Amino acid sequence: MTAQCVKVCRTSLVALIMFVWSGALSSERGEAFQAHLASSPTLIPAADPSSSPGPFEQSVASVQALVMDGHGAIYAGSFGHGIFRSADRGSTWVRVGGGVSDPFILSLSSTKDGAVYAGTFRGGVFRSRDDGHSWQPVSTGLKQLEVKALLAVDQELFAGTGDGVYRLRHSDDRWIPVTTGLDDILVHALARSADGTLFAGTSGKGLFRFSPRSSGWVRLHHGLKDHEGMIENFIRVLVIDHDQNIVAGTFDGGVFRSADGGLTWRPISRALPNDSIRGIVSSDRTLVVATGNGIFKTVDQGKQWTPLNKGLTNQSIQVLIGSKETGLYAGTSSGVFRSDDGGSWIAVNEGLEAGVAPPPFLFR
Repeated sequence: MTAQCVKVCRTSLVALIMFVWSGALSSERGEAFQAHLASSPTLIPAADPSSSPGPFEQSVASVQALVMDGHGAIYAGSFGHGIFRSADRGSTWVRVGGGVSDPFILSLSSTKDGAVYAGTFRGGVFRSRDDGHSWQPVSTGLKQLEVKALLAVDQELFAGTGDGVYRLRHSDDRWIPVTTGLDDILVHALARSADGTLFAGTSGKGLFRFSPRSSGWVRLHHGLKDHEGMIENFIRVLVIDHDQNIVAGTFDGGVFRSADGGLTWRPISRALPNDSIRGIVSSDRTLVVATGNGIFKTVDQGKQWTPLNKGLTNQSIQVLIGSKETGLYAGTSSGVFRSDDGGSWIAVNEGLEAGVAPPPFLFR
């Protein structure tokens, strides 16, 4: 069986699963389930909660989002257990998030004024200005309350939602749609280049670009074509590197790079052993990529990839953040791992212990 056939069969299987769910879920929630099924190994309902331990029965919280604020404190957003905060580089964690009504955290961001924002599965956006002790809802103006991505650039905050991209207007804490062209499209990733161009990676519709000089979002029709000629339209991660190249990570098609503002793309992960991209950290000439089966580094734009998995007991990564100065942090379905040297990892989960998470589609 050819690799192309495998990919087509896999796509058909996903479509079949979505068809079965469509009778019980609305279209946007069905798309959300598909996105989470691909990115979150914990999101598989157990047939019988009274039987042996299932995917929601865990001793350590499943961490889907991480962010470091301007003071070096780290926030971990879990899928079903709310938000945790660490002031000692992850050595110990304290549960925070009072006021956050939805415990399923999908995204986190920190702005220059010290505020921390959390995007949730069904509750919209929440903000804390007191080191996570209390949170207030900031969702006015959002058509859909599923917030997959939060991006802070200078004094601006953008949200990727189930209905396109929004910008927070700070004067009245209201979200304003970022122009037209992304209505009813689930945006999974956001990035902005130095010239102010905003890029949106979507779940099923590929990549879009919005330039300050344009009238709306423009779909990048050339797309991300892999070495088999397949177009990748499910984008999970977007990063702008030090040379202002755009690096995109896909759900199951690897990593792509564009040196011309998204007009053309080149696959750079053919030597990468896993194509499910969960996170990308760019530093100087180095790219560190988290996948569904470990973390890898390249210093030659993807010609060779070096595994960085020593001590990583859970290699199904869900989020990756950090830098040379702060170290790297990886969120997994069994808590957080930290790497100080970029090559070996230690689990940093004290305080992240959690009980049984509620199934997300039973959550109210």
